[in-house]
Amino acid sequence: MSTFKVRCEQMANQPSAEELKKKLSEMQFYVTQDRGTEPPFTGHLLHNKRDGVYHCLICDTPLFHSHTKYDSGCGWPSFYEPVSEEAIRYIDDFSHGMQRVEIRCGNCDAHLGHVFPDGPQPTGERYCVNSASLTFSDEKNGDQLKG
Repeated sequence: MSTFKVRCEQMANQPSAEELKKKLSEMQFYVTQDRGTEPPFTGHLLHNKRDGVYHCLICDTPLFHSHTKYDSGCGWPSFYEPVSEEAIRYIDDFSHGMQRVEIRCGNCDAHLGHVFPDGPQPTGERYCVNSASLTFSDEKNGDQLKG
């Protein structure tokens, strides 16, 4: 099956914009659907130190393990690698007079943030992610937190 066909099938199973507007906060919709950015140091998951997995807010796809999260000082949750290569989709972003790489959920295409080449080892990458695009599942008790 072609990659295009698989992506089309995945997208067909996603909620409509109207459904998402009813389900999400204004900030969550702005970030995930309009490629927005939450203000720095405001996200509910920025200071989360619990063990577990960060998931896509829209489709619940696992995106990042907590052991890859670190404090970059940038104001958004930062990770040095995703859970898998397929979890993240990369798009060249030339907006705002800059050249960056946008990151989106590999399953539903929700905007997550950007990746930069200034992170720690072992990857040297900083996945700078909006809390508003994530949920967190606690490894010990299964509690789920929304950004």
